[in-house]
Amino acid sequence: MIVLKESSTVIKGSKRLTALLPMKAHSARVTSKNFRMIAGKPLFRWILDTLCDTPEIDRVVINTDARAILADNGLKDGDYGGKVMIRDRKPEICGDFVSMNLVLADDIANVASDYYLMTHTTNPLLSVATIRSMIDAFVKAETISNADSLFTVTRRQTRFYTPDGAPINHDPKNLIRTQDLPPYMEENSVCYLFTGASFAKTDARIGEKPILFETPRLESVDIDEKSDWFMAESLLARVAAGEDLPED
Repeated sequence: MIVLKESSTVIKGSKRLTALLPMKAHSARVTSKNFRMIAGKPLFRWILDTLCDTPEIDRVVINTDARAILADNGLKDGDYGGKVMIRDRKPEICGDFVSMNLVLADDIANVASDYYLMTHTTNPLLSVATIRSMIDAFVKAETISNADSLFTVTRRQTRFYTPDGAPINHDPKNLIRTQDLPPYMEENSVCYLFTGASFAKTDARIGEKPILFETPRLESVDIDEKSDWFMAESLLARVAAGEDLPED
């Protein structure tokens, strides 16, 4: 049952929020990254701990082809006080080139919920406080039909060019401060919120009327390349030592 902080909109009746945390065994660019140790625990544990510590989240569904590897790392169905549900990924939606929307569609078809929150193991720095702020913003807007989904973004205010060198958002002959340039909003893949109805309309985690939610820059670190791993490891070591990440 969603119980938002005091400043939030009051929600009538019982609403369930399910977190979707897809997790595969194979990683193309950073070998077995989901299960590698980083700052004292396997990578997947960082975001899983955060999701399970978020009071608004009723259940965390892990759609995976790596149940045995999770078991080797001490995770099984029903852990975290019953919050964790492990679902075996169907063979037809396994592989590096399968659209994530197909994986999400399988979870939505089999796990009923009023709201869904989707994130990745590769976003280990996302905080409970930021997740709660997202939920608050989305539920308020969705309740009064002002939005049907939410996705996270990073604000970029810098000089962009096309691959052939043509300026996109500025005039090289008339330099202005980068902070005065019009912002571009980059989808950072940190988190998505949506309903089953909005997903059905677009067959995607982003609906027809989304909120763009800016996440703190350090919480938005996404481990995709080997260089990302080293950046995340440095930050997580500080978190593990009890330090707070600085605000943007």
